[in-house]
This record gives sequence, C-alpha cells and structure tokens, in this order.
Amino acid sequence: MSETDLRSFIINALAEDTGDGDHSSLASIPSDATGRARLIIKEEGIISGLRVAREVFTTADPSLTVDILLHDGDRVKYGDIALTVSGRVQPILRAERIVLNIMQRMSGIATSTARYTQLISDTRARITDTRKTTPGMRALEKEAVRTGGGVNHRMGLYDMIMLKDNHTDYAGGITRAISRTKEYLRDKGLDLKIEVEARNINEVKEILDAGGVHRIMLDNFNIPDTRSAVKLIAGRTETESSGGITLENVRDYALCGVDYISIGALTHHIKSLDMSLKAF
Repeated sequence: MSETDLRSFIINALAEDTGDGDHSSLASIPSDATGRARLIIKEEGIISGLRVAREVFTTADPSLTVDILLHDGDRVKYGDIALTVSGRVQPILRAERIVLNIMQRMSGIATSTARYTQLISDTRARITDTRKTTPGMRALEKEAVRTGGGVNHRMGLYDMIMLKDNHTDYAGGITRAISRTKEYLRDKGLDLKIEVEARNINEVKEILDAGGVHRIMLDNFNIPDTRSAVKLIAGRTETESSGGITLENVRDYALCGVDYISIGALTHHIKSLDMSLKAF
C-alpha cells in the first residue's frame, strides 16, 4: 500500500470511528492533558503492522511521539512491549482502537502464515494467499502474509489472468477460454501471466495441450491425484495446490512437489493476536 493510500485508509478509519467526536474522551479528559501508553503483547506469535500503527497515531495527531521497539516479523511473547506513544491523551485514545484492530488482524495473519511456512520449510513449495481478503484492507493483509514468510498471489483482477471453473464453463470449455485469453492479451498488448484451474486430471491434460499457461491450479485434488498431476506436468508449468489445505495436510501436499500452496483461510478465517494499549 502506497503512503498516499495508507493515509487515506487511516483517515477514513478514524472518521468512521470518531463521527462528530470522541465524546467519551472529550467529556472526561482535558484537551491539554498529556500522557503515555504502551502496546503490550498478550500472546505468542509474529508481529505485523507496526509501521501502520505509527501512521495511525501521527495521523490522529502529528505531535504524538511514537517509539517502535520491535520489528515487523519478530516473534513475540506475552508481556513484550511493541511500542510506546506519548503526547496529548485525547488523540491517543482516538487512535487506540484503530491501531489495535489493524495490528491484531495483521499479526494474526502473519502468525498463521508462519505456522504453515514452517511446516514446509524444507520443501520447494511456497505458501501463498488468495483474494479472500477484507475490502479496503487487502494490501495490509497481504503485507502480513509476507511478514509471516508467505508470498502474494495476484493483488487483484488486474495483474494476472486467473481462469477458474466459472470462466471456463461460461466460455464454453478450457481450450476455448485459453484461446480467447491469449487472443485478448495479444490484441490489448498486455503481458500478464495466465493461471488456469483444473478440477481433475483430464482437465490438466487439456490445459497442457492448449499451452501458453504459466501455472495450473489443482483445485481440491487429493494427495494421490496431486502426485499424478505434478508428474504429468513435469516442469512444463508452475503448479499450485488449492482447496481444503490445513495445518494437518499442508506438508503432504508440499511433498507432492507442487510449487505453491494457496490458502484462503490465511486472510478470511483469522484468529487475531491478542494485545492491548495501556497507560503507564
């Protein structure tokens, strides 16, 4: 996320939460009151979002002083202090929940991604994300995946061709969809990689016969069929396993020899990392 986009995101988040005023703080805290707070980690995991937290605080009030004590990607434990902030109390309180919402979510994603990547670290496979992200937060959630050791799939509909089952069914079949796609890219002068979803071994064969594809997604393949597909493809294009991947079976899929394993749950089935902001 660019600095401009990040600032716009933060401004909108603060406006959504503040409305016509943080009346709790306005009612109980003098406008010139100053103080300090620290962000305390309350659970083991991988931290992510520290640079965003700084921007939230300084957007709420540029005079706030934020001291970042850790780095994104650090492994943290209960009691660690991630940052301190000092200055006017009212903007600290106004920014508090936005900071926590973002950092807890990003750190949860990074922690989950790290668990998957550690299980397959000795294989060729890489853990990758999907487009199953929170609207408006995709760039931050994908940043958290990178922090946890994963890699990003396409950022959106614009930077890669992804022909899934609905595309090929509506187009009249895999071969026709691929042919039309190559013609479209040629006519538009676009240089985009093409990935095609396969639902079975026969569709893998059809994709290979059509040619010109950069990656084949093996969607909901079981382990024996994944092995067979990887052997059939034999380095002719990249491979990606997707669908039904869990911590319990991710290593089995990686050992089949696939290049990528995509996991939607990284960004849409999240357990946030517990942390809190406390005055001191």
